[in-house]
Amino acid sequence: MIDSYDFAARVSASVIMIIMTNRKVYPIPTTLNLLIVCSQIVCYFAVMLATSLATQWWQIGFLFVTFAILGNSIYSIIHEAEHGMLHPNRTANDVLGVLMAFLFPAPFHLIRQGHLGHHRRNRSDDEAFDHYFDGDHAWLKWLILYGILTGFYWMLVVLSNFAVLVVPFLFKRRFFEFDRPSAAFMDALNPRTFWLIQVEAMLAIVFHSVMMWSFDIPAWRYAIVYFGFGYSWSAMQYVHHFGTEREVLNGARNLRFIGWIDRVWLYHNWHLLHHQRPNIPWIYLPRLSEQQPAPRESLVWHYLRMWRGPRYTTTRIQEQPSQLFSTVDGQDV
Repeated sequence: MIDSYDFAARVSASVIMIIMTNRKVYPIPTTLNLLIVCSQIVCYFAVMLATSLATQWWQIGFLFVTFAILGNSIYSIIHEAEHGMLHPNRTANDVLGVLMAFLFPAPFHLIRQGHLGHHRRNRSDDEAFDHYFDGDHAWLKWLILYGILTGFYWMLVVLSNFAVLVVPFLFKRRFFEFDRPSAAFMDALNPRTFWLIQVEAMLAIVFHSVMMWSFDIPAWRYAIVYFGFGYSWSAMQYVHHFGTEREVLNGARNLRFIGWIDRVWLYHNWHLLHHQRPNIPWIYLPRLSEQQPAPRESLVWHYLRMWRGPRYTTTRIQEQPSQLFSTVDGQDV
């Protein structure tokens, strides 16, 4: 009989070997990533300046759409940091991830654990927002899915900045037993990083308070422009998975939107390829698509399709544990 700790050590060693091999064949585009980060920061402050000067509703509407595009590009670079693929130096990668996550705004070490957990739980019973099972509250499943579709999910992430500081005791499974995905997320939180999550949350709140004060942006205008990103980010969080095969690696789809926006979003819509090869940097995904052909379907069509809501099922799929999806460079997060 194999000892569980010995097995885990062997798996971790195998994961490190896989990642090292990938890094040689698909090196992190460090210089390009840093240029993108700098460009995004410049564009971010330009949008905030324009928001402070906007006086007409059409101007606010234009900034709403502009920040929807820019914000999702910023999240795509955060996503690279979540996977340890923004910078080859682990410390530099995490520092950049923390700084860019301030623009979300969210604690980097919180959303990274959530995202890597998503790779581990994808399409299992713990993360099947398009289905409900015996014993589930069907109305709650509908509410959660529609919350994702309408931007409420992003609002919950933003509110987590306050929650981790004001009610940190709530981040326990026993308070979320009514919702299986939330309970699974709480189970996966690393308590050793919670203090870091709290520091990042506090700094994010300070950053945005200073932004509104220094640019003299009314809170309502700030919120409207930011919700352009929040709504679009939230709406896309399950569109790549809704109705797909219930399997951890293949339970995703590649989607297409407007060509130049797909590039600005760092090929994030090549989602099936990313789930199959999560340790491959963004820049190589189109090349991989030539080796692993898969259809690209309409992002807008699949978003609209999600409005049909969750469906009852008796098929149960358990989480498929793998160190590959719960670590960065083989290390715990």
